[in-house]
Amino acid sequence: MTVTGAVEGGQLGMTLMHEHVFINLLREYRGTGLIQDFHLMRHELDRYREAGGVTLVDVTPAELTWGASPDPGGVYRAGRPAAASAEHTRAPDNVAALLELSAATGVRIVLGTGHYRDPYLAYEEFDRKSIDAIRDLLVRDLLEGFAGTRIRAGLIGEVGADQWFVSPREERNLRASARACRRTNAAISTHAARWPVGRRQLDLLLEEGVAPDRVIIGHCDTVNIPEYHLDLARSGCYVQFDTIRPGSEFALNTRVAHIVSLIRAGFIDNILLSHDVCGRDHLQAYGGGGFGYIPRHFSRRLSQAGVDQGELDHILIENPRRALSGEAG
Repeated sequence: MTVTGAVEGGQLGMTLMHEHVFINLLREYRGTGLIQDFHLMRHELDRYREAGGVTLVDVTPAELTWGASPDPGGVYRAGRPAAASAEHTRAPDNVAALLELSAATGVRIVLGTGHYRDPYLAYEEFDRKSIDAIRDLLVRDLLEGFAGTRIRAGLIGEVGADQWFVSPREERNLRASARACRRTNAAISTHAARWPVGRRQLDLLLEEGVAPDRVIIGHCDTVNIPEYHLDLARSGCYVQFDTIRPGSEFALNTRVAHIVSLIRAGFIDNILLSHDVCGRDHLQAYGGGGFGYIPRHFSRRLSQAGVDQGELDHILIENPRRALSGEAG
């Protein structure tokens, strides 16, 4: 399910599974954490398309869409935080701008629905909702469309945990996501940065009856523990290396080593790649790698490490197709 409607899985092509187009992260990144420029993001998506990209998954959760929802003319429109509304999980103007951007660039955009993590979940509206009330909003977004629009979400996420443990709010959020997944078969994409907390996230989702192949554990490349990646892959979920950006040789080589290790261990079906573009400094226009870094540069590093073109296509095309559609290989 994309912003322009349902498409066959075979039409998704090269797909980035964890990105942000319009986002407000000023709470944590005062200098770079706000992206709201329609024309700038059109330029970035055009570069992605030129690099061979076809589809991008925007996993910006409710709490990060407020203040990052320009209209198609590029003008900022203030409004109530989506997170503070009993009705909205994504601001309607955020959805409308992403639809316009997809139409302008030809890049297919899949939208996530859901709530983020602590400390962003610490507000009254969220605390007053039951697990099933949270679930019902996600199901509505997935089956009917975001409030005020007819545009449907295509997966759940990003949802997750901020520390090495899952807080009570985060647990409620994950359980609500699990119940929405069981109603709709939509994949769940998680935030599990810096700590091996993805194992606990997966266990909670499995407790709720979610099939492991509907779970994408995010930010695995920020956890430099190969045994953690292998454990997740053996459990049947997707292991997502999604902060792949220009940087130190050590960081890039470590990511290559983790990916190649999983491939050679027989888990190529479980690997997903992305950049997690979420700040202006990540954009090509500001000196970052943008959305085209994986197809233009990182793929070459994988090839030099012995990953052939068929394996690259499997990771960048086939695995996202299965993750988003729920179809078998």
